[in-house]
Amino acid sequence: MNYYEKTNPYESPFDIGTMPAAMAEQSARATFIRRVYVHVFGAVLLFTGIEAAVFNLVPEETLRGTMSMLLGGRFGWLAVIGAFMAASWLAQSLANSESSKAMQYVGLFIYVFAQALIFVPLLYIAQRTAPGTIPAAGMLTLLIFGGLTTFVVLTKADFSGWGQYLWWAGIAAMAVVVAGIFFNFNLGLWFAAAMVALASAYILYDTSNILFKYRTDQYVSASLALFASITTLFYYLIRLLMAFNRRD
Repeated sequence: MNYYEKTNPYESPFDIGTMPAAMAEQSARATFIRRVYVHVFGAVLLFTGIEAAVFNLVPEETLRGTMSMLLGGRFGWLAVIGAFMAASWLAQSLANSESSKAMQYVGLFIYVFAQALIFVPLLYIAQRTAPGTIPAAGMLTLLIFGGLTTFVVLTKADFSGWGQYLWWAGIAAMAVVVAGIFFNFNLGLWFAAAMVALASAYILYDTSNILFKYRTDQYVSASLALFASITTLFYYLIRLLMAFNRRD
């Protein structure tokens, strides 16, 4: 399920204001790129810490009851998705704002927190039905992310022109998700595989934007965009591995 919503490429903040990192001095560009990936790493650590706190501190009965309430009816889960999309929009608006760095960090925190919460049902099910899929999906996420990043860095390929196509693909994916909830059909293996491909394409797009489009002061919003793509890849790799596990 595509649990994040990228900013419309026609309203991109990349063209606002000063020189992009690609045209900055080498030292400024290197500092910007280092800051982006440090922030992504920090967001991953925060995400992991929130998940660990949820599963270690929240009683099993509470988690089970919450999962039953969310997954027991179509409209409960639809409301959760709607709440997440609203939180995502707010987080991206704050992270892309020109007001202050503090507000940008608030946006990043809101997004990481919302993403961690919406992962809980999937991780809860995976832990109890196929616990090996979580570390396997984590390792695959790291390998795919590392491979795609290395490819863009070494080839200097520019995928930043993909924005409008990826945005429409994301809208189509969300429409399929909502239809699945309303009409109660399982999206299955092939949808998860398609979403892994879409998240991978977004990583290429985000990495290109980091190298060629973002300004040197936009490391918070750049890290949020990349973190969103990484977590979406992780989410659908878990679902893909769980689907394969059910077939065995």
